[in-house]
Amino acid sequence: MGFFSDFKASLMKGDVLSLATAVVIGGAFGKIVGSAVDDVIMPIVGLITGGIDFTQKFITLDGNSYETLAAAKTAGAAVITYGNLVQAIINFVIIAFFIFVVLRAAEKARKKEEVAPAAPAGPTQEELLTQIRDLLKK
Repeated sequence: MGFFSDFKASLMKGDVLSLATAVVIGGAFGKIVGSAVDDVIMPIVGLITGGIDFTQKFITLDGNSYETLAAAKTAGAAVITYGNLVQAIINFVIIAFFIFVVLRAAEKARKKEEVAPAAPAGPTQEELLTQIRDLLKK
């Protein structure tokens, strides 16, 4: 087979299609979670912490003091933006929580499907052989 037919066969495998679907859904899910974090969770965290905007927390390495992160960057100062790390950790925890909730709901749905009553079992192999033996005797 040629290169393109091998490539097409590889793409048409179920695993690759499932992975592509998961990536697309993951991207959309990331936007939902990002909005939930930025628009819902962080204002609540800001209210609890007294209005602190974590993304504006930084330490300058040149020893000077700047009013804002933008001013420090404009001055060309080397800065450690530890607030972005705090924001990323909060985002990670929230994303992990949302994924946990979704997976837990999926597991519960799967368990409900498995609990459905099984079809009545047919006769065992021994019972069938016994019936055949009895028929042959007649």
